[in-house]
Amino acid sequence: MHRPSDEQTPEEARQDHWQMLGFLAFHAGMGAGLGLFVAASIVWLDLGGAGSLLTRSSNPVLPAFMMALPLALTFAAAVTASAVMLMPYRKKKQRG
Repeated sequence: MHRPSDEQTPEEARQDHWQMLGFLAFHAGMGAGLGLFVAASIVWLDLGGAGSLLTRSSNPVLPAFMMALPLALTFAAAVTASAVMLMPYRKKKQRG
């Protein structure tokens, strides 16, 4: 039975899926780290008075968490989406 060149064996597909999951996890982690860095920078630079408001708060953990988590998730999604859009699909198929 002749198999077209762009089909993968189950083992090749499994390996490709693990590589893809690693790729996505790496870029999501980098984006989340960037978002946390931006949140820390906003607090440290006191942009909009956010740092001084947090220092005067009776419970600064909750507002800091409420600012950092959405930024981390947004940056993680944006970095992962841009990495997926820039993936060289055709080049990978041409290599095989």
